[in-house]
Amino acid sequence: MQSDNPTAAILVIGDEILSGRTREGNAHYLSQVLNSIGVDLREVRIVGDDHAHIVAAIRALDKSLGGAWDMLFTSGGIGPTHDDITADAVADAFGTGIEINEDAKRVMVERWEARGVEVTGNRLRMARIPLGAALIPNAHSAAPGFHIGNTYVMAGVPEVFRAMVEAIVGGLPTGRPSVSEALEVMRPESDVADGLREVAQAFPDLSLGSYPFQSGQRYGTNLVIRGLDSRRVTDAMTALRERLAL
Repeated sequence: MQSDNPTAAILVIGDEILSGRTREGNAHYLSQVLNSIGVDLREVRIVGDDHAHIVAAIRALDKSLGGAWDMLFTSGGIGPTHDDITADAVADAFGTGIEINEDAKRVMVERWEARGVEVTGNRLRMARIPLGAALIPNAHSAAPGFHIGNTYVMAGVPEVFRAMVEAIVGGLPTGRPSVSEALEVMRPESDVADGLREVAQAFPDLSLGSYPFQSGQRYGTNLVIRGLDSRRVTDAMTALRERLAL
């Protein structure tokens, strides 16, 4: 699909994702948010709790560091335990130091004290922020994320991640949201491949996809056309229906 929209990548961090212990849902949620504001999500990458791998991924994905995409959103690794190493990796990726951020500490301590929660060294680890980064508010549990360069660093806990996304979405660059039309046909994917290919060639500015399914003993295919111009999408769908004699 041809597009001049801002581009983005998502970096999911955590051994628990790679092991299958935790089901990842933050990328799915964020992809919907980004599409709604006209940001083209171009890549989703998952890495474990490995400092060097996280640093390399950030540098590969954040355009401000010479990477591929306009924005990078990370999920995971900013909690209070020894394997929460994302903040340190981000600091290294950007060549800056890291220390307790007094604004982050104040917000967190105020919340803990109001709830009778003990302030410990492990909890204060969540206030360690790379130098030069701006905080991302966390309305759910106080411990903030942060933004440095074109990278937005957020928690892995889904409720906290969503609270942080809500805090930043209004300030992100935007483009034109994509529109789509779908068609379900009770034919195997191989039977519609030629027609789909011909229409795709006639509409190179659009994205055409086919997604097979099985219903009982029958095979079918969902055909989806996406683009930024609703009229072009409709014209392409009309052409596809004609090509498939529907």
